[in-house]
Amino acid sequence: MIVVEDLHKHFGGFHAVDGASLEIAEGTITGLIGPNGAGKTTLFNVIAGVLQPTSGRVTMGGEDITGLPPHALFAKGLLRTFQIAHEFSSMTVRENLMMVPGDQSGETLWNAWFRRAAVAEQERELAKKADEVLEFLTIDHLADEKAGNLSGGQKKLLELGRTMMVDARIVFLDEVGAGVNRTLLNTIGDAILRLNKERGYTFCMIEHDMDFIGRLCDPVICMAEGRVLAQGSIDEIKGNEQVIEAYLGTGLKNKAVAEAAS
Repeated sequence: MIVVEDLHKHFGGFHAVDGASLEIAEGTITGLIGPNGAGKTTLFNVIAGVLQPTSGRVTMGGEDITGLPPHALFAKGLLRTFQIAHEFSSMTVRENLMMVPGDQSGETLWNAWFRRAAVAEQERELAKKADEVLEFLTIDHLADEKAGNLSGGQKKLLELGRTMMVDARIVFLDEVGAGVNRTLLNTIGDAILRLNKERGYTFCMIEHDMDFIGRLCDPVICMAEGRVLAQGSIDEIKGNEQVIEAYLGTGLKNKAVAEAAS
């Protein structure tokens, strides 16, 4: 579905992404791991149109989407979430979801003045869909709660819910598990798996929790210094010496060698 070819993103003399090439197959949950500074979030930002690439190419379903702005990619079904959730804190959880679909009738002054019945009907439909999303995510009891009052994990679920309010084809998740307690993390994982299996969502996710990655992701891609270092199953990645050295550190590699020898 997504093909990244020799992608570069430079900030002055710093090469945050330095010739990365990878593929994300349709219908998969692909994990993206690597040490801090490996270029993972920058890669996401370039693919999702937040940053313009220095060079390279990104295609989705064979269509060149390199450098397209986020709103254009959103319309094509490419969505991303952020490590820090971005909610409308003074609005309810339901209202946050209702805000997502574009080109709503009430957004034009003419409709707001002269087609109030049509606007109200669309709002009822959006509210119904939002409630279905919240029930799917098992947070329907929070529908009328102000989004700013949610816990970190609940806000991550709300961000996931936003992707369900439109016809998402692929969703990029940036550290969806960061700062989330284990119970809610399991709930988020269950929701991702259900969206993948029942609704055909394709996911690519940055994550540091290897257990969470192992539960959800196949394949797993490891980045280091702006490049793709290795790709494979979670077991293949864990056993890759380059990955161990770059991601887990030489100390752990030497410890593993010592344990094997003893």
